[in-house]
Amino acid sequence: MSAKTTALTVLSAALLAPALLVAPAHAAPVPPAAPAPAPPVSMSTVGGSLLGQPGTQVNLLPGAPALPANLTGRSWIVADAESGEVLAAHNAHWRLPPASTMKMLFADTVLPGLPKDQVHKVTDKDMEGVGLGSSLVGVKEDLEYSVHDLWLGVFLRSGNDAVHVLSAMNGGVEKTVKDMQAHAEELQALDTHVVSPDGYDAPEQVSSAYDLTLVARSGLQKQDFREYCGTVSAKFPGLQEAGKPRDYFEIQNTNRLMTGAGGIAPYKGIAGVKNGNTTMAGSTFTGAAQQGSKKLLVTVMNPDGGGANQVYEQTAALFDWGFAAAGKVKPVGELVPPKSADTSSHGSPAQSHENDPSAAGKDSGGGAGTALAVAGGVLAVLAGGAFVVNRRWPRGRRGRGEELI
Repeated sequence: MSAKTTALTVLSAALLAPALLVAPAHAAPVPPAAPAPAPPVSMSTVGGSLLGQPGTQVNLLPGAPALPANLTGRSWIVADAESGEVLAAHNAHWRLPPASTMKMLFADTVLPGLPKDQVHKVTDKDMEGVGLGSSLVGVKEDLEYSVHDLWLGVFLRSGNDAVHVLSAMNGGVEKTVKDMQAHAEELQALDTHVVSPDGYDAPEQVSSAYDLTLVARSGLQKQDFREYCGTVSAKFPGLQEAGKPRDYFEIQNTNRLMTGAGGIAPYKGIAGVKNGNTTMAGSTFTGAAQQGSKKLLVTVMNPDGGGANQVYEQTAALFDWGFAAAGKVKPVGELVPPKSADTSSHGSPAQSHENDPSAAGKDSGGGAGTALAVAGGVLAVLAGGAFVVNRRWPRGRRGRGEELI
């Protein structure tokens, strides 16, 4: 190689080196990640003053296990399904988009008024308003479905098409939304604002971990509700051709703690209730489980990171903690009864536990609280057996439904 060639090569390398260190002109800078939203400083105190405080609320007694590590849900709650005692909570009253967990309120509101053997022929109008990208069970216009079929579609496949048909049978979507809002207020689920009956993302549609747990507890008083939310799989009506038997296809519950789908191990004693996932809400889940005589409710809303299984993994971890911690924690609040509940032994309000969350679920004044028992019914859960909530209303709670925000 000549001296001239060598000089040109060195010069070219020297000119190229700075260019290689400069980012291409078309590469946009990576924007910093948006900070995670913070919970409100002031939230509702329905159920106890501690539940209105941001952050984690738990009172561990000697021998109690520590809460699970790496809980990332924006809001969560662990409660005794029967006594209503809240064992631990995190931003319990933070109003957040609920996704399809809103269907629990829809079912608790509408299910009692529609006979399960009633048959309805679906019209085009019934299907109006089903949101783009909605989860569907496969309801088709001009075909007939029983109310029983449609509820299976709601609970197992989270079918917004089934929700809209049942809403039409209930007098329309607008009426159903009003009915749901009224029922939420009756349950003292005062964080909840209903816009759509199916939980599809909508401006100002919100609920909270506390409210969703209240609604689930109410729904579990109803045998049909328990059976639907506890069904793992079922046959759903398909096409109907003239002169031929109707086709049916299998549907499976989207609750991964029941089915083991997605690599999640089925949770021992799981009994429902409802999962959800939308762009605005992230993943949401309310579950009920029983081990021995202890029955718990857990709600987790919008855990950060980790994919679709995070909401199930964190729910399972909170169930494990709750069963291990039972009797070893001082309650931080309670699940309040409906406004219309008779909470005293003689049908009149008694002393309030307003300033004593540890008294949640206990009797005041030495009298026996009124136990509102639920008729027994076997639930088709993976662990076998029954999940029946015998709910005891704490006394003196009628004036507790005010919103302090």
